[in-house]
Amino acid sequence: MTNLHRTPRRTSGLAVVPGSTQATDRAASVSPVPAPGRTPAPVTAPGPVAHRENARPGTPHARRWLILGIASAAQFLAVLDLIGVTIAFPAIGRDFASASTAQLSWVLNAYTVVLAAFLIPAGRIADETGRRRSFLLGMVLFGLASAACGAAPTTAALIAARVVQGLAAAVLIPTSLSLALPAFPPRERATAVGVWTAVSAVAASSGPVIGGVLAAVDWRWIFLVNVPVVVVAVAAGVRFLPRSAPGLRQRPDLVGTALILLCVGALVTGCVQVPEWGLTAPGTLAALAVGGLAGALCAVHVRRAADPVVRPDLFRTRGFTVATLGLLAYFVAYSAATLGATLLFTDLWHYSTPSAGLALAPWPLTVLVVSAFSGRIVRAAGERPTALIGALCFVAAPVWWLCLAGNGGNYAVEFLPGLVLAGFGTGLYQPVMFAVAGRLPAERLSLGSGVLMVSRQGGTALGVAVLTAVLGQRITAEALDTGWVLMAVAAALAVLAAALLRGPEGTGAR
Repeated sequence: MTNLHRTPRRTSGLAVVPGSTQATDRAASVSPVPAPGRTPAPVTAPGPVAHRENARPGTPHARRWLILGIASAAQFLAVLDLIGVTIAFPAIGRDFASASTAQLSWVLNAYTVVLAAFLIPAGRIADETGRRRSFLLGMVLFGLASAACGAAPTTAALIAARVVQGLAAAVLIPTSLSLALPAFPPRERATAVGVWTAVSAVAASSGPVIGGVLAAVDWRWIFLVNVPVVVVAVAAGVRFLPRSAPGLRQRPDLVGTALILLCVGALVTGCVQVPEWGLTAPGTLAALAVGGLAGALCAVHVRRAADPVVRPDLFRTRGFTVATLGLLAYFVAYSAATLGATLLFTDLWHYSTPSAGLALAPWPLTVLVVSAFSGRIVRAAGERPTALIGALCFVAAPVWWLCLAGNGGNYAVEFLPGLVLAGFGTGLYQPVMFAVAGRLPAERLSLGSGVLMVSRQGGTALGVAVLTAVLGQRITAEALDTGWVLMAVAAALAVLAAALLRGPEGTGAR
Protein backbone atom coordinates (compact mmCIF):
# COMPACT_ATOMS: atom_id res chain seq x y z
CA MET A 1 0.00 0.00 0.00
CA THR A 2 1.25 3.41 -0.85
CA ASN A 3 2.06 5.50 2.20
CA LEU A 4 0.25 8.80 1.76
CA HIS A 5 2.13 10.36 4.69
CA ARG A 6 5.69 10.03 3.50
CA THR A 7 8.40 11.59 5.62
CA PRO A 8 9.76 14.71 3.91
CA ARG A 9 13.14 14.33 2.25
CA ARG A 10 15.94 15.85 4.33
CA THR A 11 18.78 17.99 3.03
CA SER A 12 21.69 18.90 5.32
CA GLY A 13 19.60 18.00 8.35
CA LEU A 14 16.66 20.25 7.39
CA ALA A 15 13.28 18.89 6.41
CA VAL A 16 12.33 20.12 2.93
CA VAL A 17 8.97 19.39 1.37
CA PRO A 18 9.43 18.73 -2.37
CA GLY A 19 7.77 21.32 -4.57
CA SER A 20 7.51 23.91 -1.78
CA THR A 21 8.92 27.43 -1.80
CA GLN A 22 11.29 26.33 0.96
CA ALA A 23 12.65 23.61 -1.31
CA THR A 24 13.20 26.09 -4.10
CA ASP A 25 14.94 28.57 -1.82
CA ARG A 26 17.08 25.82 -0.29
CA ALA A 27 18.14 24.50 -3.69
CA ALA A 28 19.06 27.99 -4.79
CA SER A 29 21.09 28.76 -1.69
CA VAL A 30 23.09 25.53 -1.15
CA SER A 31 26.07 24.92 -3.44
CA PRO A 32 26.48 21.34 -4.64
CA VAL A 33 29.49 19.41 -3.26
CA PRO A 34 31.68 18.24 -6.16
CA ALA A 35 32.72 14.61 -6.41
CA PRO A 36 36.35 13.88 -5.50
CA GLY A 37 38.71 14.70 -8.33
CA ARG A 38 36.21 16.81 -10.22
CA THR A 39 36.46 20.50 -10.82
CA PRO A 40 33.40 22.24 -9.47
CA ALA A 41 31.26 23.95 -12.10
CA PRO A 42 31.40 27.73 -12.01
CA VAL A 43 28.58 29.25 -10.01
CA THR A 44 26.86 32.23 -11.57
CA ALA A 45 24.44 34.47 -9.76
CA PRO A 46 21.07 34.60 -11.49
CA GLY A 47 20.53 38.06 -12.94
CA PRO A 48 16.90 38.79 -12.09
CA VAL A 49 17.27 37.85 -8.40
CA ALA A 50 20.01 40.43 -7.95
CA HIS A 51 17.56 43.17 -8.80
CA ARG A 52 14.57 41.94 -6.85
CA GLU A 53 13.41 43.31 -3.55
CA ASN A 54 15.01 41.69 -0.55
CA ALA A 55 13.48 38.36 0.29
CA ARG A 56 13.92 38.98 4.00
CA PRO A 57 12.34 42.19 5.31
CA GLY A 58 14.83 44.48 6.99
CA THR A 59 17.84 43.24 4.99
CA PRO A 60 19.71 46.26 3.59
CA HIS A 61 19.81 46.48 -0.19
CA ALA A 62 23.30 46.93 -1.62
CA ARG A 63 22.12 49.83 -3.78
CA ARG A 64 19.68 51.35 -1.31
CA TRP A 65 21.09 54.90 -1.52
CA LEU A 66 20.96 54.83 -5.31
CA ILE A 67 17.35 53.61 -5.13
CA LEU A 68 16.59 56.45 -2.73
CA GLY A 69 18.22 58.93 -5.12
CA ILE A 70 16.03 57.81 -8.03
CA ALA A 71 12.92 57.92 -5.85
CA SER A 72 13.84 61.36 -4.53
CA ALA A 73 14.26 62.69 -8.07
CA ALA A 74 10.62 61.84 -8.74
CA GLN A 75 9.59 63.51 -5.49
CA PHE A 76 11.57 66.64 -6.40
CA LEU A 77 9.93 66.97 -9.82
CA ALA A 78 6.42 66.39 -8.48
CA VAL A 79 6.77 69.02 -5.74
CA LEU A 80 8.65 71.51 -7.93
CA ASP A 81 5.89 71.47 -10.54
CA LEU A 82 3.36 72.09 -7.80
CA ILE A 83 5.16 75.16 -6.40
CA GLY A 84 7.27 76.56 -9.24
CA VAL A 85 4.40 77.09 -11.68
CA THR A 86 2.80 79.72 -9.43
CA ILE A 87 5.54 82.23 -10.20
CA ALA A 88 4.92 81.87 -13.94
CA PHE A 89 1.28 83.00 -13.82
CA PRO A 90 1.97 86.54 -15.09
CA ALA A 91 4.03 85.24 -18.02
CA ILE A 92 1.44 82.59 -18.89
CA GLY A 93 -1.28 85.25 -18.71
CA ARG A 94 0.62 87.44 -21.19
CA ASP A 95 0.87 84.58 -23.69
CA PHE A 96 -2.79 83.62 -23.24
CA ALA A 97 -4.26 87.10 -22.99
CA SER A 98 -7.81 85.92 -23.64
CA ALA A 99 -7.80 83.63 -20.59
CA SER A 100 -9.48 84.86 -17.40
CA THR A 101 -7.83 84.76 -13.99
CA ALA A 102 -10.18 81.93 -13.00
CA GLN A 103 -9.08 79.88 -16.02
CA LEU A 104 -5.41 80.48 -15.31
CA SER A 105 -5.86 79.40 -11.70
CA TRP A 106 -6.71 75.92 -12.97
CA VAL A 107 -3.22 75.61 -14.46
CA LEU A 108 -2.18 75.09 -10.83
CA ASN A 109 -5.42 73.75 -9.33
CA ALA A 110 -5.95 71.00 -11.92
CA TYR A 111 -2.58 69.50 -10.96
CA THR A 112 -3.27 69.84 -7.23
CA VAL A 113 -6.76 68.33 -7.31
CA VAL A 114 -5.93 65.40 -9.60
CA LEU A 115 -2.74 64.62 -7.66
CA ALA A 116 -4.57 64.46 -4.33
CA ALA A 117 -7.60 62.57 -5.66
CA PHE A 118 -5.68 59.75 -7.37
CA LEU A 119 -3.01 59.03 -4.73
CA ILE A 120 -4.92 56.21 -3.04
CA PRO A 121 -6.20 54.43 -6.20
CA ALA A 122 -2.75 54.76 -7.79
CA GLY A 123 -1.13 53.31 -4.68
CA ARG A 124 -3.39 50.27 -4.72
CA ILE A 125 -2.77 49.66 -8.44
CA ALA A 126 0.99 49.90 -7.84
CA ASP A 127 0.81 47.26 -5.10
CA GLU A 128 -1.14 44.90 -7.37
CA THR A 129 0.82 45.38 -10.60
CA GLY A 130 4.34 45.96 -9.21
CA ARG A 131 5.83 49.15 -7.79
CA ARG A 132 8.83 49.29 -10.13
CA ARG A 133 6.62 49.01 -13.20
CA SER A 134 4.20 51.65 -11.90
CA PHE A 135 7.03 54.01 -11.03
CA LEU A 136 8.62 53.78 -14.47
CA LEU A 137 5.27 54.18 -16.26
CA GLY A 138 4.45 57.16 -14.04
CA MET A 139 7.82 58.74 -14.77
CA VAL A 140 7.41 58.32 -18.54
CA LEU A 141 3.89 59.75 -18.37
CA PHE A 142 5.15 62.69 -16.30
CA GLY A 143 7.82 63.45 -18.91
CA LEU A 144 5.36 63.28 -21.80
CA ALA A 145 2.87 65.50 -19.95
CA SER A 146 5.65 67.99 -19.15
CA ALA A 147 6.57 68.17 -22.83
CA ALA A 148 2.88 68.70 -23.69
CA CYS A 149 2.68 71.51 -21.13
CA GLY A 150 5.72 73.18 -22.66
CA ALA A 151 4.25 72.97 -26.16
CA ALA A 152 0.64 73.82 -25.21
CA PRO A 153 -0.88 76.21 -27.82
CA THR A 154 -3.90 77.21 -25.71
CA THR A 155 -4.97 77.51 -22.08
CA ALA A 156 -7.27 74.51 -22.46
CA ALA A 157 -4.43 72.38 -23.81
CA LEU A 158 -2.17 73.49 -20.95
CA ILE A 159 -4.80 72.61 -18.34
CA ALA A 160 -5.43 69.21 -19.96
CA ALA A 161 -1.70 68.46 -19.92
CA ARG A 162 -1.55 69.52 -16.27
CA VAL A 163 -4.32 67.02 -15.49
CA VAL A 164 -2.22 64.23 -17.02
CA GLN A 165 0.85 65.51 -15.18
CA GLY A 166 -1.06 65.42 -11.88
CA LEU A 167 -2.17 61.86 -12.59
CA ALA A 168 1.44 60.84 -13.26
CA ALA A 169 2.59 62.53 -10.04
CA ALA A 170 -0.11 60.61 -8.14
CA VAL A 171 1.56 57.40 -9.35
CA LEU A 172 5.10 58.60 -8.65
CA ILE A 173 4.80 59.96 -5.12
CA PRO A 174 3.51 56.88 -3.24
CA THR A 175 5.60 54.46 -5.30
CA SER A 176 8.77 56.50 -4.73
CA LEU A 177 8.43 56.03 -0.97
CA SER A 178 7.31 52.40 -1.19
CA LEU A 179 10.26 51.54 -3.46
CA ALA A 180 12.79 53.20 -1.18
CA LEU A 181 11.64 52.04 2.28
CA PRO A 182 12.02 48.24 1.81
CA ALA A 183 15.62 48.71 0.64
CA PHE A 184 16.59 50.03 4.09
CA PRO A 185 16.71 48.14 7.38
CA PRO A 186 14.39 49.57 10.06
CA ARG A 187 17.22 51.35 11.88
CA GLU A 188 18.07 53.37 8.73
CA ARG A 189 14.54 54.21 7.61
CA ALA A 190 14.26 57.46 9.56
CA THR A 191 17.44 58.68 7.86
CA ALA A 192 16.16 57.57 4.44
CA VAL A 193 12.81 59.29 4.92
CA GLY A 194 14.68 62.31 6.26
CA VAL A 195 16.57 62.59 2.98
CA TRP A 196 13.33 62.09 1.04
CA THR A 197 11.70 64.80 3.19
CA ALA A 198 14.63 67.16 2.73
CA VAL A 199 14.41 66.79 -1.05
CA SER A 200 10.72 67.71 -0.85
CA ALA A 201 11.49 70.73 1.33
CA VAL A 202 14.24 71.91 -1.02
CA ALA A 203 11.90 71.54 -4.01
CA ALA A 204 9.14 73.51 -2.25
CA SER A 205 11.38 76.35 -1.14
CA SER A 206 13.42 76.55 -4.34
CA GLY A 207 10.31 76.45 -6.52
CA PRO A 208 9.82 80.23 -6.60
CA VAL A 209 13.52 80.81 -7.33
CA ILE A 210 13.82 78.16 -10.06
CA GLY A 211 10.44 79.13 -11.49
CA GLY A 212 11.38 82.81 -11.51
CA VAL A 213 14.66 82.21 -13.31
CA LEU A 214 13.09 79.95 -15.94
CA ALA A 215 10.04 82.20 -16.41
CA ALA A 216 12.37 85.13 -17.07
CA VAL A 217 13.59 83.22 -20.16
CA ASP A 218 10.29 81.56 -21.14
CA TRP A 219 7.64 80.06 -18.85
CA ARG A 220 7.56 76.93 -21.01
CA TRP A 221 11.01 75.97 -19.71
CA ILE A 222 9.47 75.36 -16.28
CA PHE A 223 7.94 72.24 -17.83
CA LEU A 224 10.51 71.38 -20.51
CA VAL A 225 13.34 71.22 -17.97
CA ASN A 226 11.65 68.12 -16.54
CA VAL A 227 12.18 66.09 -19.72
CA PRO A 228 15.95 65.45 -19.50
CA VAL A 229 15.63 64.70 -15.77
CA VAL A 230 12.91 62.15 -16.55
CA VAL A 231 15.06 60.52 -19.26
CA VAL A 232 17.98 60.08 -16.83
CA ALA A 233 15.70 58.85 -14.02
CA VAL A 234 13.98 56.29 -16.26
CA ALA A 235 17.31 54.98 -17.57
CA ALA A 236 18.65 54.66 -14.03
CA GLY A 237 15.38 53.13 -12.83
CA VAL A 238 15.40 50.43 -15.51
CA ARG A 239 18.95 49.52 -14.53
CA PHE A 240 18.89 49.79 -10.75
CA LEU A 241 15.39 49.78 -9.26
CA PRO A 242 14.51 46.48 -7.53
CA ARG A 243 11.95 44.30 -9.21
CA SER A 244 8.84 43.64 -7.17
CA ALA A 245 6.50 40.76 -7.90
CA PRO A 246 2.92 41.82 -8.57
CA GLY A 247 0.73 41.54 -5.50
CA LEU A 248 -2.48 39.62 -5.09
CA ARG A 249 -5.01 40.87 -7.61
CA GLN A 250 -8.35 41.78 -6.09
CA ARG A 251 -11.65 42.61 -7.66
CA PRO A 252 -11.71 46.32 -8.52
CA ASP A 253 -13.74 48.33 -6.03
CA LEU A 254 -15.32 50.75 -8.46
CA VAL A 255 -17.76 52.20 -5.93
CA GLY A 256 -15.09 52.77 -3.29
CA THR A 257 -12.67 54.24 -5.82
CA ALA A 258 -15.34 56.62 -7.13
CA LEU A 259 -16.21 57.73 -3.59
CA ILE A 260 -12.55 58.38 -2.75
CA LEU A 261 -12.04 60.36 -5.95
CA LEU A 262 -15.19 62.39 -5.22
CA CYS A 263 -14.32 62.91 -1.56
CA VAL A 264 -10.70 64.00 -1.98
CA GLY A 265 -11.33 65.83 -5.24
CA ALA A 266 -14.27 67.84 -3.87
CA LEU A 267 -12.57 68.70 -0.56
CA VAL A 268 -9.34 69.80 -2.23
CA THR A 269 -11.26 71.74 -4.89
CA GLY A 270 -13.18 73.58 -2.18
CA CYS A 271 -9.93 74.44 -0.41
CA VAL A 272 -7.93 75.57 -3.43
CA GLN A 273 -10.81 77.69 -4.72
CA VAL A 274 -11.14 79.72 -1.51
CA PRO A 275 -8.91 82.53 -2.87
CA GLU A 276 -11.10 82.76 -5.97
CA TRP A 277 -14.57 81.98 -4.58
CA GLY A 278 -14.29 82.96 -0.92
CA LEU A 279 -14.66 80.79 2.18
CA THR A 280 -18.43 81.19 2.52
CA ALA A 281 -19.29 81.22 -1.20
CA PRO A 282 -21.96 78.72 -2.31
CA GLY A 283 -19.49 76.93 -4.58
CA THR A 284 -16.98 76.45 -1.76
CA LEU A 285 -19.59 75.24 0.72
CA ALA A 286 -21.12 72.91 -1.87
CA ALA A 287 -17.73 71.36 -2.73
CA LEU A 288 -16.90 70.82 0.94
CA ALA A 289 -20.35 69.35 1.61
CA VAL A 290 -20.09 66.94 -1.33
CA GLY A 291 -16.61 65.90 -0.23
CA GLY A 292 -17.73 65.32 3.35
CA LEU A 293 -20.77 63.28 2.28
CA ALA A 294 -18.67 61.18 -0.11
CA GLY A 295 -16.16 60.57 2.68
CA ALA A 296 -18.89 59.40 5.05
CA LEU A 297 -20.35 57.06 2.42
CA CYS A 298 -16.87 55.71 1.65
CA ALA A 299 -16.27 54.95 5.35
CA VAL A 300 -19.48 52.90 5.42
CA HIS A 301 -18.71 51.21 2.11
CA VAL A 302 -15.20 49.96 2.96
CA ARG A 303 -16.56 48.23 6.09
CA ARG A 304 -19.08 46.26 4.05
CA ALA A 305 -17.33 45.59 0.73
CA ALA A 306 -15.58 42.26 0.18
CA ASP A 307 -12.49 43.82 -1.45
CA PRO A 308 -12.58 47.55 -0.58
CA VAL A 309 -10.16 49.98 -2.18
CA VAL A 310 -8.81 50.71 1.31
CA ARG A 311 -9.11 47.89 3.83
CA PRO A 312 -10.05 49.09 7.35
CA ASP A 313 -7.34 46.93 8.92
CA LEU A 314 -4.77 49.20 7.26
CA PHE A 315 -5.52 51.69 10.03
CA ARG A 316 -4.97 49.03 12.69
CA THR A 317 -1.28 48.94 11.80
CA ARG A 318 0.52 50.23 14.87
CA GLY A 319 0.84 54.03 14.69
CA PHE A 320 -0.59 54.40 11.17
CA THR A 321 -3.78 56.29 12.08
CA VAL A 322 -1.89 58.63 14.40
CA ALA A 323 0.71 59.29 11.68
CA THR A 324 -2.03 60.02 9.13
CA LEU A 325 -3.75 62.57 11.38
CA GLY A 326 -0.45 64.01 12.58
CA LEU A 327 0.74 64.66 9.03
CA LEU A 328 -2.58 66.30 8.19
CA ALA A 329 -2.22 68.74 11.11
CA TYR A 330 1.47 69.29 10.44
CA PHE A 331 0.99 70.18 6.76
CA VAL A 332 -1.79 72.61 7.59
CA ALA A 333 0.81 74.49 9.65
CA TYR A 334 3.59 73.88 7.11
CA SER A 335 1.75 75.23 4.06
CA ALA A 336 0.32 78.17 5.98
CA ALA A 337 3.79 79.04 7.27
CA THR A 338 5.27 78.88 3.77
CA LEU A 339 2.56 81.11 2.32
CA GLY A 340 2.54 83.46 5.32
CA ALA A 341 6.30 83.94 5.19
CA THR A 342 6.21 84.58 1.44
CA LEU A 343 3.44 87.18 1.82
CA LEU A 344 5.29 88.88 4.66
CA PHE A 345 8.41 89.18 2.51
CA THR A 346 6.68 90.33 -0.67
CA ASP A 347 3.75 92.44 0.62
CA LEU A 348 5.05 93.95 3.86
CA TRP A 349 8.82 93.90 3.45
CA HIS A 350 8.66 94.46 -0.33
CA TYR A 351 11.09 91.72 -1.38
CA SER A 352 11.07 90.58 -5.00
CA THR A 353 9.77 87.04 -5.56
CA PRO A 354 13.26 85.55 -6.13
CA SER A 355 14.53 87.40 -3.05
CA ALA A 356 11.63 85.99 -1.02
CA GLY A 357 12.58 82.51 -2.19
CA LEU A 358 16.18 83.07 -1.09
CA ALA A 359 14.97 84.43 2.26
CA LEU A 360 13.18 81.12 2.84
CA ALA A 361 16.33 79.10 2.00
CA PRO A 362 17.51 78.63 5.63
CA TRP A 363 14.44 76.46 6.21
CA PRO A 364 15.32 73.67 3.71
CA LEU A 365 19.03 74.05 4.44
CA THR A 366 18.33 73.32 8.10
CA VAL A 367 16.20 70.35 7.05
CA LEU A 368 19.13 69.00 5.02
CA VAL A 369 21.47 69.18 8.01
CA VAL A 370 18.99 67.75 10.52
CA SER A 371 17.92 64.97 8.16
CA ALA A 372 21.47 63.68 8.01
CA PHE A 373 21.29 62.97 11.75
CA SER A 374 17.61 62.06 12.07
CA GLY A 375 18.27 58.32 12.03
CA ARG A 376 20.81 58.58 14.83
CA ILE A 377 18.45 60.76 16.84
CA VAL A 378 15.62 58.25 16.45
CA ARG A 379 17.88 55.35 17.49
CA ALA A 380 19.12 57.27 20.52
CA ALA A 381 15.89 58.88 21.73
CA GLY A 382 13.12 56.81 20.13
CA GLU A 383 10.43 57.69 17.62
CA ARG A 384 7.98 59.37 19.97
CA PRO A 385 10.48 61.76 21.63
CA THR A 386 11.98 62.66 18.25
CA ALA A 387 8.57 63.47 16.78
CA LEU A 388 7.63 65.42 19.91
CA ILE A 389 10.77 67.57 19.72
CA GLY A 390 10.14 68.20 16.03
CA ALA A 391 6.51 69.20 16.54
CA LEU A 392 7.39 71.48 19.47
CA CYS A 393 10.03 73.20 17.33
CA PHE A 394 7.37 73.78 14.71
CA VAL A 395 5.03 75.28 17.31
CA ALA A 396 7.85 77.60 18.40
CA ALA A 397 8.38 78.96 14.86
CA PRO A 398 5.02 80.79 14.43
CA VAL A 399 5.14 81.82 18.09
CA TRP A 400 8.47 83.52 17.38
CA TRP A 401 7.01 85.31 14.36
CA LEU A 402 3.91 86.29 16.33
CA CYS A 403 6.07 87.93 18.99
CA LEU A 404 8.66 89.61 16.76
CA ALA A 405 7.80 89.72 13.04
CA GLY A 406 6.07 92.90 11.94
CA ASN A 407 6.68 95.89 9.74
CA GLY A 408 10.25 96.41 10.94
CA GLY A 409 11.84 94.16 8.35
CA ASN A 410 14.79 93.03 10.51
CA TYR A 411 15.15 89.63 8.88
CA ALA A 412 18.00 88.27 11.02
CA VAL A 413 16.24 88.96 14.33
CA GLU A 414 12.55 88.85 13.49
CA PHE A 415 12.33 85.94 11.11
CA LEU A 416 15.49 83.86 10.67
CA PRO A 417 15.34 82.08 14.07
CA GLY A 418 11.79 80.95 13.30
CA LEU A 419 12.92 79.50 9.96
CA VAL A 420 15.66 77.53 11.72
CA LEU A 421 13.12 76.22 14.25
CA ALA A 422 10.79 75.24 11.39
CA GLY A 423 13.70 73.45 9.73
CA PHE A 424 14.43 71.46 12.88
CA GLY A 425 10.76 70.61 13.16
CA THR A 426 10.52 69.44 9.56
CA GLY A 427 13.71 67.41 9.77
CA LEU A 428 12.61 65.56 12.91
CA TYR A 429 8.83 65.21 12.59
CA GLN A 430 8.25 64.18 8.99
CA PRO A 431 10.80 61.32 8.87
CA VAL A 432 9.25 59.63 11.90
CA MET A 433 5.69 59.96 10.65
CA PHE A 434 6.35 58.92 7.05
CA ALA A 435 8.55 56.02 8.21
CA VAL A 436 5.45 54.47 9.80
CA ALA A 437 4.60 53.32 6.26
CA GLY A 438 7.48 50.87 6.62
CA ARG A 439 5.44 48.93 9.21
CA LEU A 440 2.74 48.10 6.67
CA PRO A 441 2.56 44.68 4.99
CA ALA A 442 4.63 44.65 1.80
CA GLU A 443 1.55 44.09 -0.36
CA ARG A 444 0.00 47.35 0.91
CA LEU A 445 3.04 49.59 1.07
CA SER A 446 2.15 51.84 -1.89
CA LEU A 447 -1.49 52.07 -0.80
CA GLY A 448 -0.46 53.08 2.73
CA SER A 449 2.02 55.59 1.35
CA GLY A 450 -0.79 56.99 -0.80
CA VAL A 451 -2.96 57.49 2.30
CA LEU A 452 -0.15 59.37 4.04
CA MET A 453 0.37 61.50 0.94
CA VAL A 454 -3.33 62.37 0.85
CA SER A 455 -2.86 63.74 4.37
CA ARG A 456 0.04 65.81 3.08
CA GLN A 457 -1.83 67.15 0.05
CA GLY A 458 -5.05 67.69 1.96
CA GLY A 459 -3.28 69.48 4.79
CA THR A 460 -1.39 71.65 2.32
CA ALA A 461 -4.58 72.71 0.54
CA LEU A 462 -6.42 73.29 3.83
CA GLY A 463 -3.61 75.38 5.31
CA VAL A 464 -3.48 77.67 2.28
CA ALA A 465 -7.28 77.96 2.21
CA VAL A 466 -7.59 78.85 5.91
CA LEU A 467 -4.77 81.38 5.82
CA THR A 468 -6.16 82.96 2.65
CA ALA A 469 -9.58 83.30 4.28
CA VAL A 470 -8.04 84.85 7.41
CA LEU A 471 -5.91 87.35 5.51
CA GLY A 472 -8.63 88.53 3.13
CA GLN A 473 -7.81 90.86 0.26
CA ARG A 474 -5.30 93.07 2.07
CA ILE A 475 -2.17 91.73 3.76
CA THR A 476 -1.47 93.44 7.09
CA ALA A 477 0.76 92.65 10.05
CA GLU A 478 -2.34 92.21 12.25
CA ALA A 479 -3.89 89.71 9.84
CA LEU A 480 -0.63 87.76 9.68
CA ASP A 481 -0.56 87.67 13.48
CA THR A 482 -3.87 85.81 13.37
CA GLY A 483 -2.34 83.49 10.80
CA TRP A 484 0.63 82.76 13.06
CA VAL A 485 -1.79 81.81 15.85
CA LEU A 486 -3.64 79.38 13.57
CA MET A 487 -0.32 77.82 12.51
CA ALA A 488 0.68 77.33 16.14
CA VAL A 489 -2.67 75.66 16.88
CA ALA A 490 -2.30 73.28 13.94
CA ALA A 491 1.27 72.48 14.98
CA ALA A 492 0.03 71.84 18.53
CA LEU A 493 -2.30 69.17 17.11
CA ALA A 494 0.78 67.61 15.50
CA VAL A 495 2.37 67.61 18.98
CA LEU A 496 -0.66 65.69 20.28
CA ALA A 497 -0.30 63.14 17.49
CA ALA A 498 3.39 62.70 18.34
CA ALA A 499 2.49 62.13 22.00
CA LEU A 500 0.05 59.38 20.97
CA LEU A 501 2.47 57.68 18.56
CA ARG A 502 3.35 54.13 19.49
CA GLY A 503 6.46 52.39 18.27
CA PRO A 504 6.55 49.08 16.39
CA GLU A 505 5.48 45.92 18.15
CA GLY A 506 7.81 45.05 20.97
CA THR A 507 9.34 48.53 21.32
CA GLY A 508 6.88 50.11 23.71
CA ALA A 509 6.71 53.86 23.50
CA ARG A 510 9.76 54.01 21.38
